[in-house]
This record gives sequence, structure tokens and C-alpha cells, in this order.
Amino acid sequence: MPRKPAADPSASASPVADFEASLDQLEQLVGKMEQGDMTLEESLAAYERGVGLYRRCQSALEQAELRVRLLGDPDRPDRSEPFEPPVAPDA
Repeated sequence: MPRKPAADPSASASPVADFEASLDQLEQLVGKMEQGDMTLEESLAAYERGVGLYRRCQSALEQAELRVRLLGDPDRPDRSEPFEPPVAPDA
């Protein structure tokens, strides 16, 4: 019997889990780059990987924003208002 190929873990992950995993990987990558111990080739590869991770994070955030807009007004998501930051009460 032939073995089934391993499933891509990111294909079944929720957008939130994918965002958190990508953000964690991006933070670790930036930490390595900030140490300054990488060769130029390693730095370029790390930068390229970082751009990909950044784009995944940005896409996940855009999907989350669209979901919130659709939940707010499913018939008119383009007319939804952005969230206002909470105002701290006067002490």
C-alpha cells in the first residue's frame, strides 16, 4: 500500500493559529538577524523568508477585518466603521 503524503499543517490551521505561528516565526527570525552573526547569503534568505511571513500575517489580519465587517453588517460590509480605541476614564 502506498503511503499518503503528509498533510501541510498550515493548510488545516485556522487563520488565527496561522497568524500566531507566522508571527512567532517572524519574531524569531528578526531576533537571529539582529544578532548579526549571519553571512550575507543567510541574511538575504532570512529577509526573503521574513517578507513571506509578513505577507501571511498581513493576509490573516485582512481576513479577520473582513470577518468583523461582515459580522457587523453582512449586507453592507463596506459601510462599517472602524473600531474606536477605548477612552480611559478620567481619574
